[in-house]
Amino acid sequence: MEQTSNTNDPTYAWLGPNDTPSRVAHRARIRALNDDLRCNGEGGRVLVTASVAKLSPALQTSVLTAVATFTTFAFGNDPYGEHDFGAVTVEDEVYFWKIDSYDTDLVGHSPDPADPAVTARVLTIMHATEY
Repeated sequence: MEQTSNTNDPTYAWLGPNDTPSRVAHRARIRALNDDLRCNGEGGRVLVTASVAKLSPALQTSVLTAVATFTTFAFGNDPYGEHDFGAVTVEDEVYFWKIDSYDTDLVGHSPDPADPAVTARVLTIMHATEY
């Protein structure tokens, strides 16, 4: 696999031997939608687990800001280039975040995560011990 190290490049993606231009474009659309939810809180729902909800408001804000500004994507945490998982450290505690793409009824996977009309995107933020 070709690995791109500049994850701030909007064309960033891990390219596999079977990737076609349409697959790369599809993945880029998913990545953009995931980034919009993670960075701006738009295009889906943001959920926090019980341990994050119990944090002080200031610490919750720090965790949410760390998630929104996360840019350390690599093949190990983002093998498909969709920006759907990451880990951040805030005050010496590790928090994970993940984005899932469900159908609009939230009962199964989205038939096409690149299409917001058929996708309910959910960002979940949790303490690492809850994963």
